[in-house]
Amino acid sequence: MQLRTLDLNLLKAFDALMDERNVTKAAERLAVSQPAVSATLNRLRDALGDPLFVRTQRGIAPTARALALSAPIKRVLADIEALLQPATLDLATAAFTVTVSATDYALRAVVVPFVAALRPLAPQVRISVVQSGGSALLEQMERGALDMALITPEMAAPDLHSRLLFDERYVCVMREQHPAAAEALSLEHFCQLDHGIVSLQGGGFTGATDEALAQLGRQRRVMMSVPSFGMLLDMVHSTDLVALVPQRLLHDTNGLKVQAPPLEIPGFTKILAWHERTHSDPRQKWIRDLLINVCQGLPAQETV
Repeated sequence: MQLRTLDLNLLKAFDALMDERNVTKAAERLAVSQPAVSATLNRLRDALGDPLFVRTQRGIAPTARALALSAPIKRVLADIEALLQPATLDLATAAFTVTVSATDYALRAVVVPFVAALRPLAPQVRISVVQSGGSALLEQMERGALDMALITPEMAAPDLHSRLLFDERYVCVMREQHPAAAEALSLEHFCQLDHGIVSLQGGGFTGATDEALAQLGRQRRVMMSVPSFGMLLDMVHSTDLVALVPQRLLHDTNGLKVQAPPLEIPGFTKILAWHERTHSDPRQKWIRDLLINVCQGLPAQETV
């Protein structure tokens, strides 16, 4: 295949086939008929001298050549799309969707204030929040199913762009009517209280706090384990359980007593990560800058 004979629609069809791994679904995505996609695939095979995809029980599977071409072609298509975007983005009328991967924590601590800042500036922009992680993160970004991810540095693949958002620390919370709320907690008293913790996988009764206590020869009484921080805070509000939670979750401390824990608990760092595919897109760049500014307490940019 030579540049002078290149048909951009061939690349778009290849990209859809790589993402969907199914001719029918690729045709639906491209808004063309299934025979049209099959014909395009045959043109690609002839031009590149490779079958590119082989049939399987569940659809089609890419050949080694197709896998090698996938990321470069997706970058080319993203660059062309960015090139064709207007020089100035009208935020009041801009209508597009941004898909963000976030944990329960990141949803409450980052996405909620981010969307609150976004809505008055760009009311037509849609935000889709999904849960993803590990090796699936990079693969989803490569095929366009995910635009950005709110993760910790150790989760970021080397191929991703990233920006530091903030360093988080833990605080101890209990309801204001809790018998222990009247005074600062000693380590002794802290260990005697009934605690609740978040166990993302479910069923766990130990965490970073228990590891820190063990190094001091102490242990606490963990009486409840829940799968989300939102649920944990609801429990703290309505029971005499105490909990250690990330400070940024406490947008509203009404009804809660918040104080520093009586021992050092390791915090964590949160970053924003994204793929080369969206790096140069002015719409995505504005969204990323807004999210970063919200997390760092900086004013939002109202123009692009």
